[in-house]
Amino acid sequence: MLTRKQHELLLYIHERLKETGIPPSFDEMKEALDLASKSGIHRLITALEERGFIRRLPNRARALEVIRLPDSIAPGLGAPRKFSPSVVEGGLGRKPEPATARVASNDDEANGVSIPVMGRIAAGVPIDAIQHQTHSVVVPPDMLTGGDHYALEVKGDSMIEAGILDGDTVIIRNATSATPGDIVVALVDGEEATLKRFRRKGASIALEAANPAYETRIFGPDRVNVQGKLVGLIRRY
Repeated sequence: MLTRKQHELLLYIHERLKETGIPPSFDEMKEALDLASKSGIHRLITALEERGFIRRLPNRARALEVIRLPDSIAPGLGAPRKFSPSVVEGGLGRKPEPATARVASNDDEANGVSIPVMGRIAAGVPIDAIQHQTHSVVVPPDMLTGGDHYALEVKGDSMIEAGILDGDTVIIRNATSATPGDIVVALVDGEEATLKRFRRKGASIALEAANPAYETRIFGPDRVNVQGKLVGLIRRY
């Protein structure tokens, strides 16, 4: 039996992941549940873990795995064999464009759509620009949001607080423009590609990391070209 607050928190995490693909931060959880401090959120998460509804993933900052949901939230999903776990990572407290974060499964590969993997993208210091297809990856059809898509393998840790880890495969929709707050593939000076959150600083463009160890980089508008926007990611274990 869950308390009302435990029930509310589990439902909030589950719904935010379904809607955006990017989970809420501890600050967002605190505000959503109208708690005075984040310590209350920590206690609720510990209680949910002890009751077998979530599991903390080791060696990942504030990473949680939703193991099961109460019947009152989603009838029929209480049995672990029928529930596809969702990975929940700590965020920056900003709500990005809706995206779908999924853990790849055999069912996805049987019914999915093949899209090209165009090499690696830096989530850290920019690396060489993406130039060619290396192989293909199968993704769930509901991860694609209309338009042309491609995939990139993530290298680096500058987006870890947005739930994007080194080794993940990100799904990108082709786009040449972005709204502040979007996570984008940005081409810098026509030769360096990086995955960052898009911001504007006056007439300049800021490429913002989701890791306090990295500084926000600011460029003139003629130095940055948006190559696509994040719509989802795939993580294999």
